[in-house]
Amino acid sequence: MNLAVKRWAPHTLALVGLLVLLYPLVWLLATSPKPADQVVTSLDLWPSHLEWSNYTTAMEGVSGVTVTRLLGNTLLIAGGAVLGNVLSCSLAAYAFARLRFRMSRVMFAFMVATLMLPHHVVLIPQYIIFNQLGMVDSYWPLILPKFLATEAFFVFLIVQFMRGLPRELEESARIDGCGPFRTYWSITLPLTRPALITTAIFTFIWTWNDFFTQMIYLFSPESFTITLALRSFVDQSSTSAYGPMFAMSVISVLPIVLFFFVFQRYLVQGMATTGLKG
Repeated sequence: MNLAVKRWAPHTLALVGLLVLLYPLVWLLATSPKPADQVVTSLDLWPSHLEWSNYTTAMEGVSGVTVTRLLGNTLLIAGGAVLGNVLSCSLAAYAFARLRFRMSRVMFAFMVATLMLPHHVVLIPQYIIFNQLGMVDSYWPLILPKFLATEAFFVFLIVQFMRGLPRELEESARIDGCGPFRTYWSITLPLTRPALITTAIFTFIWTWNDFFTQMIYLFSPESFTITLALRSFVDQSSTSAYGPMFAMSVISVLPIVLFFFVFQRYLVQGMATTGLKG
C-alpha cells in the first residue's frame, strides 16, 4: 500500500497542478460562447445555451479592421522579431564565445548587467529617437531593435550553448580556409540549433503577447495587432459585450497554443542542452 502511494502520489500532484494551471484556459473557452448576461451572473462553467454570434462579432474586428488583418499584423511583427533576434543575437553570441578581442569580458559583463535594467528606463529615449526618425506609428520601432542584438537574455543563452561546443571543429574549418563569418554560418550556427529554436519560441510568444510597447508606437487602427484590438474592442463596447471580448481572446490565444504544442519538444531540448553545456 505504501509503495503504491509513493508511486502514484507524484503523478496525482502533477495532475492536480496541471488542472489548476489549465483552468483559466478552460474557463476562457467555456465563457466565449456564453450570452453576455451570464458571463458575470452565472457561476456555471458551461453556458445554458451557446451564443456563437460572439465569434461572428469578434471576427468583424474593431474600427473596420477584421481579425484576419489583425492577426496578419501581429504575425508580421512577431516574425520580424524572431528573425532579428535569431540573427543578431547569434552573431553577438559568437563574438563573445569564440572571438578574442580587447575588453571582450568587460563588454560581456556590461551586456549581462543590462538584464537588470528595467524596460521602462530606456522606453522614453527610444521613443524620442524613433519619433525623430519618423518611424512612430509604424512597425519599425518594434522590429528594428531586434536586428541590433538588444535582447541580452538571448545573447547570454546562446553564448552559454556555444561555449560548450568543441573548438576542434572551428579549428579544422580555419585550417581549410574559412574565415570567422564562414565558420559562424557553416559550422557554429547549425550546431546551435537548439538554442536558436529556444530563442525563436520565446521571442514569438513574448512579441505576440506584447501590449505596452505596441500601445506606445502604434496609433492607426489599420496597424493594430490582436492585443491592441482587444483593448479597443473593450473601449468600444464597454461592459456590455463580454462574450465577443472573450471570443476574440480565444482567437488571439489560439496561435500561441498551437505554436507551443508544435515546437515544445525543441523548447525542452534547447533549455536542457543549454543548461548542461553552461
